Amino acid sequence: MRMLAAAALVLGLAAGARAQAPAGDPAAVVGAPRGPHLEGAALEARTKEVGGLLRCPVCQGLSVADSPSDMAVSMRHQVRDLLAAGYDQEQILQYFERSYGEFVRLRPPLRGVSWIVWLAPALGLLAGALVVGWALKGSHTAAAATEPVPAAQGRDALPDDPALHAYVLRIRERAYGWPGGTSPRSDGAPEA
Repeated sequence: MRMLAAAALVLGLAAGARAQAPAGDPAAVVGAPRGPHLEGAALEARTKEVGGLLRCPVCQGLSVADSPSDMAVSMRHQVRDLLAAGYDQEQILQYFERSYGEFVRLRPPLRGVSWIVWLAPALGLLAGALVVGWALKGSHTAAAATEPVPAAQGRDALPDDPALHAYVLRIRERAYGWPGGTSPRSDGAPEA
């Protein structure tokens, strides 16, 4: 039973890999080549450039040009072969998009649902700015509505609330060493 399940799994994975592999004849998928036939250093430079526009299906965070995976190496070879045959950049991107979906492009075109992907960050920033502005406006009006607190008279002044009076004296004793919470200098001159 296990052997049968394992064989079905292997066959299912192989069928999925075949379904994701680009079609054999690119002309049947994207039409006749529209670009120049490249070779040598120009071919290698263009291969790296076009490979940088394709996302590696295995790594998903790297381009085909930067990924070390076997699939990315295979895709780079396909890009090189297509460029050498005279296909242009847009035809190559369409060729891979046909097999792997729009996700294979690192910079998807602005069409359909892609507009959401492109506009969502800007809309999120705008919404965040509105929320922050609303919160700041609300806190400003709340602060303006409260009665201003009178300033203390001198540095040894104590709060008017008798319950806080004892706490302030105790904190001053511990923090400054003032016995009873009063300053050693009673003439009001600052201490050195």
